[in-house]
Amino acid sequence: MSTKPGNTKNLLLRLEPGLAERLQIVADVEGRSVSDVVREAITRLVEQRRSDKHFLQLLDDTLARHEQALRLLRDDER
Repeated sequence: MSTKPGNTKNLLLRLEPGLAERLQIVADVEGRSVSDVVREAITRLVEQRRSDKHFLQLLDDTLARHEQALRLLRDDER
């Protein structure tokens, strides 16, 4: 799951030392970079959320709140 340089976004990730050590072990055993292992884990999480009914309901609720806030803000401009 390698990505092209310049085609990525840099993120700072803070991990508890024990988790960071276990992550490094996984990467070492699989012969991969820590970044590659983390990208895979994040990709899987995002894909899981896309079919998670509870998450999709939260997303709909959040969208509705933002739409309402925009309507209120626009009404104040008039």
